[in-house]
Amino acid sequence: MKNNEIPPLPITPAVPRSAFVALALAAFGSGMSMRVADPMLIRLSAEFSLAISDVSAVITVFSVAYGLAQLLFGPLGDRYGKYLVIAVGCFVCSFTSLLCAAAHNFSTLVIARLLAGASCAALIPLSMAWIGDVVSYAERQPVLARFMIGLILGNGAGVFVGGLCADHLDWRIPFVLIAISFLVAGGYLLRLRRQLPSHALARHALDSGGVGAAPDSLLKSFLKVLDIAWARLVLVSVFIEGALVFGTLAFIPTSLHLRLGLSLTAAGSLVMLFGIGGLGFAIFSPLLVGILGEQRLIRFGVSMMAIAMLTIGYSPSWYLSIPACFVFGLGFYMMHNTLQINASQMVPERRGAAVAAFASCFFFGQAVGIAVTGYLLEKVDPAQLSVCFAVALFITGLWFAAAYGRR
Repeated sequence: MKNNEIPPLPITPAVPRSAFVALALAAFGSGMSMRVADPMLIRLSAEFSLAISDVSAVITVFSVAYGLAQLLFGPLGDRYGKYLVIAVGCFVCSFTSLLCAAAHNFSTLVIARLLAGASCAALIPLSMAWIGDVVSYAERQPVLARFMIGLILGNGAGVFVGGLCADHLDWRIPFVLIAISFLVAGGYLLRLRRQLPSHALARHALDSGGVGAAPDSLLKSFLKVLDIAWARLVLVSVFIEGALVFGTLAFIPTSLHLRLGLSLTAAGSLVMLFGIGGLGFAIFSPLLVGILGEQRLIRFGVSMMAIAMLTIGYSPSWYLSIPACFVFGLGFYMMHNTLQINASQMVPERRGAAVAAFASCFFFGQAVGIAVTGYLLEKVDPAQLSVCFAVALFITGLWFAAAYGRR
């Protein structure tokens, strides 16, 4: 090999497939923790004698803590090894989930949920970064899609189990189940870590100026990202998307329960279809991307979401919510996946910082959307609110698609 030649990448088959399965299991627990409180709002409102807008803080603080803390875990992963930090993070997540189950008043529950959001931030971003380290770019997309299936299934399971326990059992039970899930995932990750080849344990950042950069370099990297107009447009788009989609999604169980008399268990089961729609996109994404292309994926995705939101808000029967929730999830992942791809390429020389900024804007958008929706639901008819959200999301999607086409 000549001195100026780049050494070949490690052979990825040396990494056992079970190592990726373990990460998906950790993502499953993270997904459950994210969405488990959505169908619990009415139960928590009665439990603590508070308004629904007040108890929605258990969702909001999780998203805020997740959005902030994930920016801090990159340096830890680069210093001690990403796989190790993910494994240890699972044990911390198990502990914070138990804190949620042990909360004796609402203030304690909010603090526990904040800690849960901060600890869960260690899992998904570092898992994606580790996959980027050990899997070549040509093979990375299907591996990431399979990994994200764990998160999608966790989202659905969290809503279902949360609704079931809110209706018939103790609301604390789901947090105990989540703690057990994290405990199993952490032990499995530590066991598999001993089987990983040396290159999969390397302590390095993905690229200069990435998430694993030193604090000063990290700050400069974010400023570089914000200097670029296209990056600002992507970040604003994902912030609005997160606010409108999850502002709607978090209150679907509550809305169906209050408006149509559906039990929280049944309402949670319907929201599971959102995740199944996302699973459908993960499976058929190569076909959909090939047929539609990125610009039309955005247009079709945002149109499907708008129609689904209006259907859920105005349908006289919960039966129509069955296809609507599925279409909602499919449309969301059609748009969000396209935004993700653009985020990974909007500032190639600062890819790590760009993706971190993208994820933070997404979760901050969720926090704002959930807080605003919780406040407005006490003052505005849910159907009217669904119209406003659907129209705003539709305009945002078309605006981004047009900007993408011009670029």
